[in-house]
Amino acid sequence: MKRRHLLLPLVATLALSLAACSKEESTAAPGSGGGAADKSPIATAQAYDALAAQGKGFSAGALMSAHTVYVLFDPQCPHCGHLWQSSIPLQSKVKFVWLPVAIMNAKSAPQGAAIMTSANPVETMTAHEQLLLGGQGGMSASASIPPEVLAAIKTNTDLLERLGATSVPFMVAKHQRSGAVVTQGGALGVEALANFLGMGQ
Repeated sequence: MKRRHLLLPLVATLALSLAACSKEESTAAPGSGGGAADKSPIATAQAYDALAAQGKGFSAGALMSAHTVYVLFDPQCPHCGHLWQSSIPLQSKVKFVWLPVAIMNAKSAPQGAAIMTSANPVETMTAHEQLLLGGQGGMSASASIPPEVLAAIKTNTDLLERLGATSVPFMVAKHQRSGAVVTQGGALGVEALANFLGMGQ
């Protein structure tokens, strides 16, 4: 019995570490490095405003909501897919802005670009995540990316690094009750996501 109690914290730690895809596990996508972008760290208190001003992506959920959640995600990350699914029940009350980054592999930037430039990014993202979580690698996407879209994905990737995040998904929001800027690395279930955002009872 004693041994079982010793294993529980280890299991919990492993579960947490498996809820995100880290840069260390991946190879950066082409075009995700270099350049003269600002590399200065962003403090948590400034994270929300920085993403609002510099991040580029697509919106899902309650577009007129005063509550906006920024999600940095890699289209090749299955944990980002799980977070997408968890966000769907909350989209009637919250505006989510999904910002694609490219840290996983060569498919990351083309898929992120295809989702961003889709006529209906929410539908495209849903279909993509179903394919990804179904073990099919996600949607097919052209490797030919418009320069301005590739630049936006690179800016998002730089923002992820400047926020000190080591994995995706990475969320930045304002807690609905306290108003404080809060961050979270890794996927959450629906209830945990609601609590993180200050929507819980």
